[in-house]
Amino acid sequence: MNKVYVFLADGFETVEALAPVDVMRRAGLQVVTVSIMGCKEVVSAQNVIVVADEVFENVAFGNADALVLPGGGVGTDNLSAHEPLRALLVQACSHGTLVAAICAAPMVFGRIGILKGKKATCYPGCEGDLFNAEYTSNAVEKDGNIITACGPGASFDFGFAIVEHFCGIKVVDTLRSQMQF
Repeated sequence: MNKVYVFLADGFETVEALAPVDVMRRAGLQVVTVSIMGCKEVVSAQNVIVVADEVFENVAFGNADALVLPGGGVGTDNLSAHEPLRALLVQACSHGTLVAAICAAPMVFGRIGILKGKKATCYPGCEGDLFNAEYTSNAVEKDGNIITACGPGASFDFGFAIVEHFCGIKVVDTLRSQMQF
């Protein structure tokens, strides 16, 4: 079973975290939400308190098949400032692990240099921090082991793209049908 870690930081966009988690769990992926805040309770940009499954410091991540970042301005700043997460993302990406980010969070990827020469998308106005990426403005973009998406409205498609990476389009089509998309 594929193991997906979704990183939560205070100020994350609620729908960008929870919609993909919902879609991935429906597909049978093993999804673990991870707080980088030092405690399990994380407060979204919409003041929704989410209790993460784990705290960053308590997870080894050696079994990760994917690392996922939801957006949100403050949430992205918190993710970007977390040095152990930044190092984990660089290492994982270099080893071919899927890394995915939505809305403002692709800026984290740009800032750590993993988007160089890759197609990527993000929330409009954040493209300046995608450093050396080919910005596409698509709702969802996949280039190799990197998936990026543009914002809250793309949250379900972002989740479906991650599911497709691991399970194929037939599983996505089934999910879309079951979920009335």
